[in-house]
Amino acid sequence: MTVDHRIQADANWFGVLAHHATRSPNRGITVFDGQVTTYAEMFARATSLAGGLHRSGVRRGDVVGLLSYNCPEFLETLFAVNCLGAVAMPINWRLAAAEVRYILDHSEARGLVCDEALLTLADEATTGLAASLIRACISDAETPPDGWTTLAELRANAGDVSPTPVEVDDLHRLMYTSGTTGRPKGVMLTHGNLAWKNLAHLVEFGFTSADVGLACGPLYHVGALDLTTTSLIAAGATTIIHQSFDAAAVVDEIERSRVTTVWLAPAMVNAIMALPDVEPRDLSSVRVIINGGEKMPIPLIERIKRTFPSAWMADAYGLTETVSGDTFLDKDSLVSKLGSVGRPCLYLELDLWDEQGNSVPAGERGEIVLRGPKVFKGYWRDPEATERAFAGGWFHTGDVGVRDDDGYLFIVDRLKDMIISGGENIASSEIERVLYEHDAVLEAAVVGRADERWGEVPVAFVVLRPGSTTTSEELIDRCSAQLARFKVPKAVTFIDALPRNPSGKVLKRTLKENL
Repeated sequence: MTVDHRIQADANWFGVLAHHATRSPNRGITVFDGQVTTYAEMFARATSLAGGLHRSGVRRGDVVGLLSYNCPEFLETLFAVNCLGAVAMPINWRLAAAEVRYILDHSEARGLVCDEALLTLADEATTGLAASLIRACISDAETPPDGWTTLAELRANAGDVSPTPVEVDDLHRLMYTSGTTGRPKGVMLTHGNLAWKNLAHLVEFGFTSADVGLACGPLYHVGALDLTTTSLIAAGATTIIHQSFDAAAVVDEIERSRVTTVWLAPAMVNAIMALPDVEPRDLSSVRVIINGGEKMPIPLIERIKRTFPSAWMADAYGLTETVSGDTFLDKDSLVSKLGSVGRPCLYLELDLWDEQGNSVPAGERGEIVLRGPKVFKGYWRDPEATERAFAGGWFHTGDVGVRDDDGYLFIVDRLKDMIISGGENIASSEIERVLYEHDAVLEAAVVGRADERWGEVPVAFVVLRPGSTTTSEELIDRCSAQLARFKVPKAVTFIDALPRNPSGKVLKRTLKENL
């Protein structure tokens, strides 16, 4: 008999919580509305919740959706689900009910944990789904809503449960992200992906247990969840959680709590810098701001440096498929490499390829391809999309970039038909699908229009069928009924024909030039 002497260490994300709960039980893992939850308390709650979910029928490998505003229970649910070897699935609460239903159905979710404030959305989304779907509600109410069980009940009725060991390639999380097919795709993130991301970011920023983070963006997004919270948990640090983003509240929190790090989408930075009294405030505690990599004018950079005198404004590039945070612009290069998203983090290979799969030299445009242990496993129940994404053994991002002679990356275009609005990815094909379903619409194309607040907003160009009529208001109302608010076109323009190249491809660049 051959003995395998290799150590198979448990890679479960829950084990990180257990580690810090043992070593630093009284240190805060979160602060929410002034209430501190320690690592030991989070461990106890997550373990009890895991027992309650297990008694309700959640097993290893099952998918459990999470539809919630920011709160400590969001993280508790992630830990509890992972404790069972199950897969957590944060869901964007800004989606329409039909979109949430699609995600629950496509993921074959076994359960759904929902914030009480989002029950109307959840009830509509789960109508018609399997009666066996486990429904748990984040609520302080003594009487649970009809059809729902509270987390408190699940904790109270927990059976005995031991953490389930997992391997690095086992799924930690599913995150549905807008793709180019008209439907979102489920990104399979493993425990190993998260661990390698955390290690790379701890090295990049030197996070320690002394850091104080602020999660003010939505935790369903990799920005607030992975560019702030999970990295700080890995370090044993504390994260202050805001239920939702409010620029004035963010500034007050930084000054009051001496926050050291925060992730901010470009629209969030703009909102903070637009506050009339922001520059005189004492925000010197902030040493790292991770930003979305949007080119900023020099006067704004100078204002940010005056407002956050100790901060490294780390412009970043990343995707859901890589647990985000793939490249960062170093502090000393903010002006000299203006517009760059920096260089790759540790444990990640980045290259630029032409259409034939050849690496291109410095100064030439190419598609950004990535390889490394933080790159996702593939798309859930979509082997064809997975195969396309990993053609040639590297992950194809669909983004076009240029590297300079020093290896700094500049994003110049997107191969993927994607609009980025306020940090949210919007596949124009999702909106086009809804427009095409209207009887009067012959053709439709959606593009991003520059917007001072959101970066981009979607607008639609529509060709009507001969003899048919409709109005822009009617089409916008149709989109509002089926899509998240941020995906609804801000304007509809009727045209005689869509511009196309000789092969028939719609020339969206031409449409954007006419905005």
